Amino acid sequence: MNYFEFFEIPISFKLDEAALKKAFYANSKKYHPDFFTLESEEKQMEVLELSTLNNKAYKTLSDFDKRMKYILELKEVLGDEGKNKIPQEFLMEMMDINENLMELEFDFDKNTFDKVHNDLESLEESLFTTVKSHLENVSNETSLEEVKNYYLKKRYLLRIKENLNKFASL
Repeated sequence: MNYFEFFEIPISFKLDEAALKKAFYANSKKYHPDFFTLESEEKQMEVLELSTLNNKAYKTLSDFDKRMKYILELKEVLGDEGKNKIPQEFLMEMMDINENLMELEFDFDKNTFDKVHNDLESLEESLFTTVKSHLENVSNETSLEEVKNYYLKKRYLLRIKENLNKFASL
C-alpha cells in the first residue's frame, strides 16, 4: 500500500496539507499501541507496524522534497541512486558556480561568496518557476520527466549550497 492510499488522499505534488494532517492524526489514534495492550502479541505487532507506517508516511508526505522523490519512485520515473542523469546543459550552466566555489576554497573572498550565494538562490527560484506548472499533473509522462529533472537539479544545488555554507563561518 502506498502512502497516499494509506491516508486516503490523492497522489499529488501539491497535496492538501490539512487533509494529510487530519488523516495522520486519525491514524495516530486508530493505531496507537497503547490501545492494544490487551490484544494478542500478533495484533500488537500489526498495530505497531501500522503506527510506524503512519509516522513514516507522514514524515515523507509532509516534506515537499521527500514527497517529490516518493512520487517519482512510485511512478517509476526516478532510478536508483547514481542511475539518474542530470541534464548536460544544466551541468554546463553550473561550471561558473563550481569554479567560483573552488576559488573560495583556496582564497576566501566575501564578494565571491555573496555572488555564488545569490546566483544559487536565483537559479533555484528560476528552476521552480519553470517546473511549477508540471507539479499539477502526476499522470503526464512529460510533466513527470520535468519534475524528475527539477528534483535532480535541486539536489545538485543543495550539495553546492552545503559546500558554500562551509565558507560562511570563515
